Amino acid sequence: MSLRSPISARGRHTTAPRRRGLRIVAAFIACGALISYPIKAIAAPDPMELALNLASMLRSARTVIANNQKLINEPSRGNKGFTGQVVVTKALENFRKRLGADAPDIDADSLQGRLLRAQISSIVEVVDENQSTINKPDVGFKGFVLAVFARLVNESFQRKVGREAEIKVTAPLNLVRNRKARPDAWEKKSIRGTLSTASWPHGRVFSEEATNKGRKVFRVLVPEYYGKGCLSCHGEPRGKIDVTGYPMEGGKEGHLAGDISITLYR
Repeated sequence: MSLRSPISARGRHTTAPRRRGLRIVAAFIACGALISYPIKAIAAPDPMELALNLASMLRSARTVIANNQKLINEPSRGNKGFTGQVVVTKALENFRKRLGADAPDIDADSLQGRLLRAQISSIVEVVDENQSTINKPDVGFKGFVLAVFARLVNESFQRKVGREAEIKVTAPLNLVRNRKARPDAWEKKSIRGTLSTASWPHGRVFSEEATNKGRKVFRVLVPEYYGKGCLSCHGEPRGKIDVTGYPMEGGKEGHLAGDISITLYR
């Protein structure tokens, strides 16, 4: 399954191609041990860039899970060696290819560095905590799919960073399968009133200064669209029960499937 999301915004509403990158450092490989991130006031000179980097890192890791669904669901193998370290190494490769060579220093004691380290630590944690599921023999569908993986990573990320930032994968209300992914009031209004409208350009990111939980925040919605790989579960015929046990939505390639929602607290 491959959700399309042309993350191309720098500034509020722009579609210009964005080529940012990441310098990978050796110390990063031990990211599973990074579990504490002290709360600091947001100081990023470009909150949009920070939000899009977080979205790109999540999508880079999801791509690894998507590309390895056949391996994950292989019933005849026990230990597959598909560990958190394997996933994060491949995710970082995807991230670097996706963003280019000009990158923030993830090792830096900056908001961006700390949030990206927390996110990658969460990726390692989630994959390692689900080894018994991934390696379970004689089961052809493990249920460790993109939506589950992303939700668990985002929940782990939240535990690590507290009220510095939040990441959620949500969708128009009629497409939400898990109640935890339901859009909040701001997301619902922005998706229905902006991203779902015919006049909104395909792929354009939406951002807005807002208030959340009594605090000033910078909020970003990165739209995602159905790719061909999504349609086996989310396509047609609408209402047919898919392999996960949910009714298919009748989606079509290129239609809005959901959004990565990033909240940065001021």
